[in-house]
Amino acid sequence: MEILGTTLRICVDDLEAAVAFYEGLTSTPAQRFERGGVSVAAIGCFLLMSGPESQLEVLRKVSATIAVKNVDEAHAALTRVGAKVVAGPVPTPAGRNLIALHPDGSVFEYVDRNVTV
Repeated sequence: MEILGTTLRICVDDLEAAVAFYEGLTSTPAQRFERGGVSVAAIGCFLLMSGPESQLEVLRKVSATIAVKNVDEAHAALTRVGAKVVAGPVPTPAGRNLIALHPDGSVFEYVDRNVTV
């Protein structure tokens, strides 16, 4: 599996204030979308999320988003080394993703950029 990069996931109360800060920090404009009642802004390596606490509670359990060349290859590699795929692969606004539970208890999202919805 080829890992292309990592995105840091940050749950925020005030998305607009956070977007202004991270856009200024990175000199990169935010790419925005909504998913399941959560407003999301991707800015450089940061993924800002704001929404109902019930949704954010679930999102906080995922340590980071890992960009991979192909989610199907990631699925095979993760399964081969003992991880449990708990969701996906499914299409998202950013590409296909899956959520995996590693044997040490860590939870990561794996996403490719091959397909958009």
